[in-house]
Amino acid sequence: MNRRELGDRVADAAVAGSGVLLAAFLVWYVGGWGGETLRAYVTDGIYPPLALLFTALGVRVVRRGGLDARTRRAWRFITAAFFCQFVAHTSWFVEDAVLHSDTYPSFADYWFLAFVPFLFIGLLLLPGVHRHRRDKIKLALDSLIVGASTFMVLWYLVLGPMVCHEGASFEEVFYSAALPVGDLVLIVALATVLLRRSAATRAPIRLLAGGVAVYVVADLYYSWTQLHAGFVGGTWPDLFWLAGCYLFTLSAHRQSRTARPAGARDARPRTTINWLPYGAIGLAYGLFGILAREQGMYPFGGMIAGAVLLTTLVVARQMYVLRENRQLAVTDPLTGLANRTLVAERLAELSAQPLHEGRHAAVMVIDLDRFKPINDRYGHNAGDAVLSAVAAALRTVLRAGDTAGRLGGDEFAVILHNLPDRAAAARIAERLVDALHTPVIFGDYLLETGASIGVAVRDELTPEGELLMQHADAAMYAAKRAGRDRYELFTPELDTRARDTELRQAIDDGDLVVLFQPAVDLATGAVVAVEALVRWRHAQRGLLMPADFIDLAEETGAIVPLGEWVLREACHEAARWRATVPGSEHMRLSVNLSPAQVHQPALVDTIRNILTETGFPANRLVLELTEGVILEPDSQVVARLESLRRLGISIAVDDFGTGYSALSYLRRLPVDILKIDRSFVTGIADDPQARTVAEAVVRLGMAFRMSVVAEGIETADQARILAAMGCGFGQGFHFCKPLHGKTAAQVLRRTYRDVGAAE
Repeated sequence: MNRRELGDRVADAAVAGSGVLLAAFLVWYVGGWGGETLRAYVTDGIYPPLALLFTALGVRVVRRGGLDARTRRAWRFITAAFFCQFVAHTSWFVEDAVLHSDTYPSFADYWFLAFVPFLFIGLLLLPGVHRHRRDKIKLALDSLIVGASTFMVLWYLVLGPMVCHEGASFEEVFYSAALPVGDLVLIVALATVLLRRSAATRAPIRLLAGGVAVYVVADLYYSWTQLHAGFVGGTWPDLFWLAGCYLFTLSAHRQSRTARPAGARDARPRTTINWLPYGAIGLAYGLFGILAREQGMYPFGGMIAGAVLLTTLVVARQMYVLRENRQLAVTDPLTGLANRTLVAERLAELSAQPLHEGRHAAVMVIDLDRFKPINDRYGHNAGDAVLSAVAAALRTVLRAGDTAGRLGGDEFAVILHNLPDRAAAARIAERLVDALHTPVIFGDYLLETGASIGVAVRDELTPEGELLMQHADAAMYAAKRAGRDRYELFTPELDTRARDTELRQAIDDGDLVVLFQPAVDLATGAVVAVEALVRWRHAQRGLLMPADFIDLAEETGAIVPLGEWVLREACHEAARWRATVPGSEHMRLSVNLSPAQVHQPALVDTIRNILTETGFPANRLVLELTEGVILEPDSQVVARLESLRRLGISIAVDDFGTGYSALSYLRRLPVDILKIDRSFVTGIADDPQARTVAEAVVRLGMAFRMSVVAEGIETADQARILAAMGCGFGQGFHFCKPLHGKTAAQVLRRTYRDVGAAE
């Protein structure tokens, strides 16, 4: 057993022993045993060891690790306040039980008073949640309401009679007033701490607040009796003070056992009604009621009753407005569902709930399919109609205790509670897919959409709501990649962050490889270009094709460093060929450029630097873009492409015809090459319709004065037919499969040697 564990056991035993001692004293006190002198002696004698214990526990809190700097600083002042209590109680025992002194205020009284400023500073230094300026103002006003109400009570019970008391010295009146005023200050500080709703210090500070509360009750009686008849030890206020001492002990002990890591932050405060200021107002009006009864119903009774009623109505109206504002603040105005703020709160609540065997929870992320075309074609009113219909479908399928929210745009979230098993989440997701596939009627139009849903079930490995949301989001993207209009359950293989980290590490570790596939002149068979293709040599899954990781790279942003790496490696290899393979100086190198790269402001500088670094000429480089880039290019994209053209780089459109290409953009953009997707090549030898479509695409490229390259050529017939159509170039397995750099160099060397021999 180490020293820390031993200290914990000793502290546990001391706290438990002090509790047993107080329980025995309570039995002895209630039993009425012993005379007045013995009762005072025994009562006074219990205080010093209790005060020594909670002071020692306070020191232990300060010295023990696991607290952030601010909490430790706060407990230094609280421990100093405890020390003042220890000195005061020890002095009181000597003065009252040993010396039988009746001096007021005594030496002990000043130490009791010194307890107040130290505890006040310590309470205000306790950490709380980060608040905006308006929240700090509200907190200050609420604390002042509590303080003002408490002052009214103290004035009526103690302060007023003290000020009017005759025959007391200035020092007696000053101290008698200072003690309740100090209690008032502590009440304001405690109200401030409790209104902060700081989760990290909730239990210890509640115990501390309870100790101060019972102290205040006894202090009020003590101050009043000292001015009128003199306080006698061993009476009922001692029970309150002793209870306060024990609560101080429990507070320090609980704090020492509850480590708060350095840098830990409290959760965001929930927007709920705090009843503490209203309770203080009720206490003040209760005092008014007592005064009205003493003074008679006229003239104050009716006026006080009216004031109470008016205040009650104002508070009720304010609470209604607060509730209404709260509803507006956490509700999406279009759909009436929870907004992102409320979804985040519900996720935090879910994280705080313990896991129960046989009861499950799940989070869903829903993204609508084909929503953008509806918005673009039919307008935002049509999009709003679809979103409202989605909200209605969610309400139909989900249960009363579940939460459905709109995160923004066409993305929704669902939080499911109390599921009987994990499969229940899948069943609900399946019903949602069917419900969200229902067409929406908008005027004369029938709008068809669908949804991709990701589902993450809470378990021991993912207890936190925020992590569940991330997993559900990853599963949703997996559903989109798998074909949309479906749901996917999260599995570790779908962990986007982990896979993104793995992919970026693979780039750094050289686990990616660039292959090269030649493209030939269909008329002569000569190799005129090579296309760089990336593969991932995965340690567990083997050689991965681009379809296995490119979508992930585009989702996470890893496509940018990946694309730069591929371009640099391909240019390095092609530059080596130019130096070692005769005849390759006229060969072009094609490299794919992702949409994310095109939108990088530093794209032109990056490519220029790579060409300078590798020595590959710009006029031999072809950058291939997807149709998504040319569909709706902004002015900055066009400017970047034109800058690349001015460097001598050629621009190609890859997989033409598979998307929604706008012909006007082909005419406006600086595009040199049109690559026909393999889907237009397959079947042209046997299907007249497929042949007609392929010929139309070839003639379209020729009309724009572009070089046309056909991809995916697998047979001689396909190559012959495309050449007859006027297609100039082609690539595919019929000519050559993708090759490693060294193998590609050998093929190029043999090809150019044969061409030279033929000439």
